[in-house]
Amino acid sequence: MSHHASEAPTVNTPVGAFAYLREVAMVAYANPDPVDIHFARLQGDEQLGTLWEAARAVGVKPGTIRVWVSRGKIEPVLDGEAGAYFHLPTVERAAAGGAKYKPADPAANSRGPHAHAA
Repeated sequence: MSHHASEAPTVNTPVGAFAYLREVAMVAYANPDPVDIHFARLQGDEQLGTLWEAARAVGVKPGTIRVWVSRGKIEPVLDGEAGAYFHLPTVERAAAGGAKYKPADPAANSRGPHAHAA
C-alpha cells in the first residue's frame, strides 16, 4: 500500500456557499429578523434591553429570564462581552404566554418539602 491510500478523499466544497446561512435556534418565542430590529432602532423604537431591563419590563427576576433562556423559551438577540441583550417585545410575548402547564391548584406546582439547612 502506498502512503496516499490511507488519506481521506478531498471534497471540493465552495467555502462561501454557506456564508449566508443563519443559525436558527429552536425556541418557543423567536426573535424577529435582525434587519427588522435594526430598522426599528433607526426609527427611534428602542426594542433591545439588558437582562435586567428585560426582567423589569415583565415584572420577573433576572434569574427567571435566565431560566427561560436555558429552557429554550427565549434567546438573547446579542450575547457577548458586554452581556446579553433581549428583544423586549419578544420577552413580553413569552411572559404573557405563561407556562406550558398551569395546575388549577398552585400547591400542585410545588416540588414538595425542601431540605433546609439547620
